[in-house]
Amino acid sequence: MNYENIYIEEENSIATITINRPKKLNALNKRTIEELHTAFNELEEDQGIKVIVITGSGEKAFVAGADISEFAHFSVKQARELAAEGQKLLFDFVEGMTTPVIAAINGFALGGGLELAMACHFRLASDNAKMGLPEVSLGVIPGYGGTQRLPQLIGKGRAIEMIMTASMIDAEKALGFGLVNYVVPQEELLPLSLKIASRISNNSSVAIKYAINAVNAGFKYDVNGYVIEIDAFGSCFGTNDFKEGTSAFLEKRKADFPGS
Repeated sequence: MNYENIYIEEENSIATITINRPKKLNALNKRTIEELHTAFNELEEDQGIKVIVITGSGEKAFVAGADISEFAHFSVKQARELAAEGQKLLFDFVEGMTTPVIAAINGFALGGGLELAMACHFRLASDNAKMGLPEVSLGVIPGYGGTQRLPQLIGKGRAIEMIMTASMIDAEKALGFGLVNYVVPQEELLPLSLKIASRISNNSSVAIKYAINAVNAGFKYDVNGYVIEIDAFGSCFGTNDFKEGTSAFLEKRKADFPGS
């Protein structure tokens, strides 16, 4: 696919996706969501890619929100379809991926931008980043999972205050809330993201996939996460990665995981 609004770089089993709509502060329109879905889907199926980092172009914004001009005149039915399709194509899709996805928040992450970052497995932020869900100031609510993921990450009280006030928080407050794992100067954001991605890529991709599924299960109301963990733990014992990992440990050498 020829991408119009994103570009991808690959090096050392790590793919970096950059959302590239700087004049729109990287706002998510329909085409960008479709392009991101295609890119994530292809990278998920690529056995050579162990970790994905997603960021925005420039130094102002990760994603400053959804492109309001696209849906300002939608009907109730169209709006429901927009939210449902977007969640399926991108936000739920990213959360369910078994290739780790790291959000490198390099500026504003508002509305759909924060929702995209929250769908990733974890987040890093530059010290100029600001995050928020301003939808109620427009007479609407978050529609791409924000009302669900934000409370999971920072707690109900803090989340509903952010949503009801439509307020932005800075990177340091996001760090204190547990919304992001690290805050660094802008120039250090991608290098640190890639350093962490490299550490992840050295481990068993098979075990990481099982771990992601087990952790995600704990946030589903109709699934017993402990049961999923037990099953996944047992399944690991039947993999070549487990055989290599334990052999390497006993032989006091670095593991070379086959990825199966």
